[in-house]
Amino acid sequence: MIDRPPSPPPAPARRGGRWVLAGIAIVLAATCIALAIWQVQRREWKHQLIDAVETRATAAPVPAPGPDRWPAITEADDVYRRVTATGTFRHDRETLVQAVTDLGGGFWVMTPLVTDQGFTVLINRGFVPRERRASATRAAGDVAGPVTVTGLLRVTEPDGGFLRSNDPAGGRWFSRDVAGIARTNGLARTAPYFIDADGAANPGGYPVGGLTVLHFPDNHLPYALTWAALAALCLFAAWRVLRLPR
Repeated sequence: MIDRPPSPPPAPARRGGRWVLAGIAIVLAATCIALAIWQVQRREWKHQLIDAVETRATAAPVPAPGPDRWPAITEADDVYRRVTATGTFRHDRETLVQAVTDLGGGFWVMTPLVTDQGFTVLINRGFVPRERRASATRAAGDVAGPVTVTGLLRVTEPDGGFLRSNDPAGGRWFSRDVAGIARTNGLARTAPYFIDADGAANPGGYPVGGLTVLHFPDNHLPYALTWAALAALCLFAAWRVLRLPR
């Protein structure tokens, strides 16, 4: 008995297969085009953010917003605005938040400042290395009495760090969660933002302020061009499939 090769599928089935492949390629092309458009929109947003940061961070400082302005504070309108606040630090209620900076790994020192206006605002006084984690190792920097702090307004970070959630009970913080820190430390009438202190030197050298990152990567145009090129390849593939000989 002689084995015969299977008969080819009928022409309509082959044509249907071509249309299925072409349809998949067109869907992929549409997805790539959508991603390219999204990258263009992200690029526009990033440029607006960079312009706003450069303007706000170099402007003359304004008083830190009080309770009457708290509901109107937004990231789009207020982040990185240069502000000033006067009051007294509560060093006994400081919170350490893990950080990685140009100076290495360590902690941000978040200290409540009870302002002259009667509300509390968290001040990110700056960075300390791990060997300075204990407040006794940098006691000279715990200034007593009235102080005036100038820095940049930042919005709260309630979601923890990358793949790490804050653990208030264990005293492990990976993000500057204003509400969480205030609640854990029993702080009342606390502003919904915090202030990154500027680079003014603290007695004893710690904490080290002025480390706010103000430079943002802008790779959106290459990403947009990459997605556009992939969309073109998918459309070319669809055209080639439909042009195959019957």
